[in-house]
Amino acid sequence: MVLGLAGCADFSGIHTRAHMIQSRSLAGIGPNHSSPGVFPQQHWWMAFGDAQLDGLIARAITANPSLKVAQSRVVEAQASAAAIDSARYPQINGEAKSTRERLSANSLYPPPLGGSMVTMNSANLTGQWQLDLFGKNRAALDAAIGQSRAAEADAQAARVLLAANVAQQYFNLARLQAQQDLDRAMLRQREQTQELVRQRVAAGLDNTLAQRQAQAEVPQIRRDMAALDEQVALARHGLAVLMGAEPNATDTLVAHLPTATLPRMPGHLPAELLGHRADVVAARWRVESELQGIQETKAEFYPNINLSAFIGFESIGLSKWLSAGSRTFGVGPALSLPIFDEGVLRAKLQGNTARADVAIDNYNAAVLNALRDVADQLSSWRALQTQLQEQMAAQAAVSSAYDLALARYQGGLTNYLNVLTAENAVLQQRHTLIDLQARVYDLDVGLMRALGGGYVITDGPRQLSNTTETRTAPGIQG
Repeated sequence: MVLGLAGCADFSGIHTRAHMIQSRSLAGIGPNHSSPGVFPQQHWWMAFGDAQLDGLIARAITANPSLKVAQSRVVEAQASAAAIDSARYPQINGEAKSTRERLSANSLYPPPLGGSMVTMNSANLTGQWQLDLFGKNRAALDAAIGQSRAAEADAQAARVLLAANVAQQYFNLARLQAQQDLDRAMLRQREQTQELVRQRVAAGLDNTLAQRQAQAEVPQIRRDMAALDEQVALARHGLAVLMGAEPNATDTLVAHLPTATLPRMPGHLPAELLGHRADVVAARWRVESELQGIQETKAEFYPNINLSAFIGFESIGLSKWLSAGSRTFGVGPALSLPIFDEGVLRAKLQGNTARADVAIDNYNAAVLNALRDVADQLSSWRALQTQLQEQMAAQAAVSSAYDLALARYQGGLTNYLNVLTAENAVLQQRHTLIDLQARVYDLDVGLMRALGGGYVITDGPRQLSNTTETRTAPGIQG
């Protein structure tokens, strides 16, 4: 009978319609040649050789509130999976009670018990075990494991993003502080220029127009310095908050751009590397969770068989409560099967498949966004390489012009105002060079984040039983 009723389960017309992107269908990113060692190490920021930056990131990972929220969600998801796992095993409960009550004279008990006050006593152990013949509990557990591992990947994604944000904010602060030093040098140079022009006007060698132009440059540079002070303060505050500290915690921090050789742009990046991105892995596990949810709902179409048993003592009065004659016990199976539910189960299954389609489309979007993220970083890096080359050429030209102006002044062939003018050009070009150099490190950090930031795929939650297995590998489907 059970097998016959099970054959009545009708899933016709209900199935997922979305399809996951296959890794073999994706092209790599960048020029097609090998680039070993591209994938970042777990502590990739240590390659910059800045102990101060290492300390800031370590503190952020320890104290950042948003990261703590993500970690708490991991614990919550693991606890939920462990609770669902327990449903696969026998459940045993105990109960003991003693009740003083008046028995009805016209009910089950005849006089003299009927109509009298008595003490009803019982002590029982009850057990129940749901036979998971059609895999409902197993599928529910696999769905919960998928959500748990997705939460773990989300926490890792938050960690990677946090480390990248700290590094980028630190390098931005270093850039701004370097610009402050340069602006102070530019202010001294402008003040010297203003004084020389004033002297030339007083000597009749120049006109008032030149003096007014020189006077305007000093407040302009002071205005720029005030704007830089604001940006530095905001960068300090942002960095402090990332570390889980008060805004003034970084007031004395002096950041530095790395003095080592600038990072080099990587070559070809295979698409499979994106399988190491925590957000892609999380999306993949959510797909697995929703697919297992479909299997759980399908199992509800089949019979549900429970084994139950009880043993204990029951008596009226305390004197014979625990005697052999007061023993009671029983055991037996229970069968339940949906026969007519007005399409409730089919509607539930349709909802599950729709959620699975959403999860698959979200996974595909995560893969494509990851590809775009890496491609954007590499495109910006290639453009920046050209800018750096041209800027170095411009820097060399103005430096040569400055050396020539200084030599002519020392030889008595020109005045010092020409030297200051040439020096101003050098400072302006250096200003641009600092921005470009800082941009290199910003893009390097961005590429580390885009490639997953050293994310290491774990074995999943530890609270589950040793029999727990996974049927799907994380990362890009292929």
